[in-house]
Order: sequence, then C-alpha cells, then structure tokens
Amino acid sequence: MASEAAGVAPARRSSGYQIVLVSLLSLNFGIVFFDRQALNVLMPFVQPELSLTNTQIGIIAGGLSFTWALAAFGIGKLSDTLGNRKLLLVLATLAFSLCSFLTGIASSFALLLGARLLMGAAEGGVMPISHAMIATEVSPERRGMAMGIGQNLGSNLLGSFLAPVVLIAFAEAFGWRSAFFLAGVPGIISAFVIWFMLDEPAAPPKPADDADRMSILDALKVRNIWICVAMGVLLVAFFVITWAFLPLYLAQTRGFDETTMSWIIGTLGISATIGSFAISGISDKIGRKPVMIAMPFIAVLLPLAALFFNGSALALAAIFFVGWGVVGIFPLYMATIPSESVDARHHATVLGLAMGSCEILGGVLGPPIAGSLNDAFGMDTFLWVMIGLAVVAGLIATGLKETAPAKVRKRT
Repeated sequence: MASEAAGVAPARRSSGYQIVLVSLLSLNFGIVFFDRQALNVLMPFVQPELSLTNTQIGIIAGGLSFTWALAAFGIGKLSDTLGNRKLLLVLATLAFSLCSFLTGIASSFALLLGARLLMGAAEGGVMPISHAMIATEVSPERRGMAMGIGQNLGSNLLGSFLAPVVLIAFAEAFGWRSAFFLAGVPGIISAFVIWFMLDEPAAPPKPADDADRMSILDALKVRNIWICVAMGVLLVAFFVITWAFLPLYLAQTRGFDETTMSWIIGTLGISATIGSFAISGISDKIGRKPVMIAMPFIAVLLPLAALFFNGSALALAAIFFVGWGVVGIFPLYMATIPSESVDARHHATVLGLAMGSCEILGGVLGPPIAGSLNDAFGMDTFLWVMIGLAVVAGLIATGLKETAPAKVRKRT
C-alpha cells in the first residue's frame, strides 16, 4: 500500500479548522443531494403531468449519473492539475443550484432530461474535490470518520431525510415546480459561505516527471482500487435504483399515501446520517475490510421487506433503517480506501476514478435496466435486481487489503 510517506505529507491545519472544513463540505454536499433527490421524491407528482414511463424515469436517473460521472473524472483530474480546488468547488455549487431552477420549468421528458444532464455535470466534481480537501487537511487517524461525515451526514440528513418530507409537503401546498425553485436556493448561499470561510488547501507535491504520474490504467492496477470500483458500480446501482423506483413502488403498488411514503423514505436518510458517524468510525477501529463485507449482506433486508413484509408502516421503516446502513460504507470505497492505497499526489485522480466509475456504470446503466424490467415483468422486479447487486458486492469485498491506519500499524 502506498502511503503519504511516499511523497511529502502536506502540513495540516488546526483541529478547529478541520472541524469547520468537514462541516461545511458536508453541508454543501447535503445541498447537492437535496437537489439531486428532489426529482426522485417528487416523481409521484411529476410522472402523471409529464406522462413518463418507467423506462423514461430510469433514463432520467441514469442520464444524471452519466454526466455526474464524466464530471467526477474530469474535474477531479483538473483539480489535481490546477491545484485550485476551492474555486472549482464554488463554481460547481453555483451551477447545480441554477440547474434546479431549470428542472422546475421543464414541460416535457426531453426538457426534463436536459435539465438533469446539466445538473449531473455541475454536481459531479463536488465530491472528488471535497474528499481531496479532507484527505489533505484532516489527520489520518480521523480520516475515515471525516470522509464519512463529509459524504454521508449532510447528504443524508438533507437529501435523504429532509428532501422527501419538506419537498412533498411543499409540492402539495404550492405545486411540484415551486418545490424545485425552493431546492435551488441553499446552494447559492453555500457557495458564498465556502468562498469566504475556507482556505485553499495546501497542494500536494506535483510529480517530478511523467514517470511519476498516475494514469487511470495505473490506478486500476492497484488491487484495492479496482475492487472499490467494482463494489461501487454494484452499490451505486443499488442506491440509484432505490431512489428512482422505491417512492413510486410504495405509493402505487403498496398503497401508502404520499405523506406516509415520504416518512418511510425519510427513514433512509436517518439511517445513513447515523451511518456517516457509526459505520465509518467503526471502520477506523476494527478495519475497513470487515465492515465492507458485512454491510452489503445486511442491505438485502431492505428489498426483502419491501417485497414480503406486510406489517405496519413504522415496522417497515425500521427494517428499511437497518438495511440502508449500507450507505455508511459508500465513503469507504469511494474515498477512504482509494486515498489510503495511493500516494497523496494522486488523491483527486483516484477519487474521481472511483466515483466516476460508480456513477457511469452503476448509476447510468442500473436505472434504465431496472425500469425496462419493471415495464416488462412488473413493478417489483427492481427489488430482485437490488438483492442480486448487494450479494455480489459483499462477495467482492472479501478480496480487499486492509488500509485502516490503526490496523496497518498493528500489523507492521
């Protein structure tokens, strides 16, 4: 495993600044996900008005993932090259906020797809840059939890919990288009806060020559990188398929009213919010590998409950809470393990690879395939797809090499 010792470890700022950095980046990514999840949770309102099929819903979700992936590749690499991560982060935040307004004025499938493609392009670079900043500024022994908080806390508290509850209530009162206008405002505020409160992180040493640079192919030769990419493809497909179809399934197939459905879906946000501390923090203590193996198998509980559990909405939400804990490992395979497996000079490159591959293969292909299967075989087909994705991801995780600093020090 390559480590920061392979290059010159960048000087880190005070603990207080590290807390402010992680908090603001987590809040910003939460606003990103609030915008991204808005269409999923509002789809019961949007689908009838625009006459969308399940296949078209899947194409919209996959299209956003496609441009998100391209941006993750390109902007992650660009931030390594230019070394000006804060400016790129602020520009991306402003751009995705404007795309939320475009979604609100879409009047057809084509216009809605175009607005979401633009939003994906704007949002895709946010997380690679954020994780690269955390990797540079936060102490290694707290890196797992910091990355978990940066990626999961705000995104799930705002995007997965508050978005269903707030946006559905707002749409019922003022219409779904107004809800998208509401979703675009916080990002503009966040961009200005980041610009004035955060400093440009110290750039890691640049490669001395071409032989010292890391290409995408070089990164994929690292065992942990390609395993993280493979797991990411499967689990991002699991994630995006869930959000694309589960709200519709609960409302149309299971017969829950929109308000009850919004609270059941909101449970996913509470689960992932807690997981942002618990799962990543546990991996700092017991190691990344055991957590990465266990959580995908636990995730199978969610689609099984949606298929077969006929108890109360509260009990169903409790099972969803447990199953959705798998989101707690997303920062591990997207950021923590890749950044612990290569030199600090290549962090944004491998983070862009990990996140971009997950989105372009899992996020892009998963929803259209699941939507087509739903149209062909019934609305519950996507749940069986989710079960298969989770099981295979858990099996692949058994090939990981441990990278948690505490476990590596004990081993050596």
